[in-house]
Amino acid sequence: MMELAVPGPVPSARRTDAVPAARPHAAFQERPATMSAEDLENYETEMELQLYREYRDVVGLFQYVVETERRFYLANHVDLQVRSADGDVYFEVVMNDAWVWDVYRPARFVKSVRVVTFKDVNVEELSKSELEVPKAGGFPGA
Repeated sequence: MMELAVPGPVPSARRTDAVPAARPHAAFQERPATMSAEDLENYETEMELQLYREYRDVVGLFQYVVETERRFYLANHVDLQVRSADGDVYFEVVMNDAWVWDVYRPARFVKSVRVVTFKDVNVEELSKSELEVPKAGGFPGA
């Protein structure tokens, strides 16, 4: 058995001022994280701003915008099929090479997405001219 050298006096097991071994030091005790409503709102606002900036940076890489009742996507390939089952009509959307607008999703680029919904689906093809930033002095009437 190996012995460790401990600097200073070793506390006796009978000392009353010794900290019990089962109780962790106060610095290591878990404390519940508190966040005010304002802190939470500021955090969510910052996350939305970061998401918008990411969208602005990547929108030029994609050919289509797809909106469903739950999500907003950018994609380079979209296959929209109208399906029917037991008299109900629904939509099946398959997207490849896509980006998902979702503030809580850590990885927004996805290889393939399949959405099945009974709600409306909007698919728009982006024109490259809509995405280009006008050159200095290029505004009409300027």
